[in-house]
Amino acid sequence: MAHAVISCLHANLAAVEAVLSDIEQLGIDRITCLGDLVGYGPQPNEVVELIRARSIPTCQGCWDEDIIEGLNACECSYPSQLAERRGQQAHHWTAAQLSEENKEFLASLPFSLRRDRLLFVHGSPNSQHEYLLPDMDAFAALERVEAAEADTLFCGHTHRPYVRDLCEGSIRLRVRRSAASAPAGGKPLKERLAQAPPPTPTEQEVALPVRRIVNAGSVGEPRHGGTNATYVIHDEQTDLVEIREVPYDVERTCQAILATGLPPLFAWRLRHGFEYAERADDPGHVCER
Repeated sequence: MAHAVISCLHANLAAVEAVLSDIEQLGIDRITCLGDLVGYGPQPNEVVELIRARSIPTCQGCWDEDIIEGLNACECSYPSQLAERRGQQAHHWTAAQLSEENKEFLASLPFSLRRDRLLFVHGSPNSQHEYLLPDMDAFAALERVEAAEADTLFCGHTHRPYVRDLCEGSIRLRVRRSAASAPAGGKPLKERLAQAPPPTPTEQEVALPVRRIVNAGSVGEPRHGGTNATYVIHDEQTDLVEIREVPYDVERTCQAILATGLPPLFAWRLRHGFEYAERADDPGHVCER
């Protein structure tokens, strides 16, 4: 049975509608959402209400958490101080727009969802704010999946889709045996150990289990170099994963961003499919609250 995994909708109603239509045309009726229903985009209430109306199982994203907990919950990094100020503006605007009912829905979302050996999170099993990038150290990536007791970990947050198989790995262990062969007798233990032959180190190689990380990318704010919305389809029988790109009416969303008074740069970035538009302002800046 195939199921669809979507993430990072970011209040972009046109993109969400296009992706849900694509899923429906494929005949898939099981969908899991990895959060970030709001933030940056101009239709937070409409997107939340659409997910609620479809009863799509959803875990809480970092923007969903921050809207409920406030900006002090943020563990984000911004490429510049200007980018951080724009993020704050989007946060305050979104919080003011959302209905109390929709805020309660965001607050009720679980940190993760699990189905057998499949785990669904927004950022990582550790935090909604942790980025599992495709070039992350292989051992650290494997640790995230294995510690969560999953075979496949579905995540979002980076806005860049990928499938990473963690296989053909091993750990080489160097073991020193204890000095159990120390001579017996009435001598003190310290003296007996000193007379014992030095322990002989042995090496052992342990094969690591095959695990997988699947990033669903972003429906509402793609950052993979194009403007198409992205999501993934997982066939549970064959274990195959397909990354899908869906075109949508980008201009409709851009015009709505401008009409609401959100930073015009959000529309410009969305229209061009750029990951960052303000990296040159202060590339060393890290958001700290």
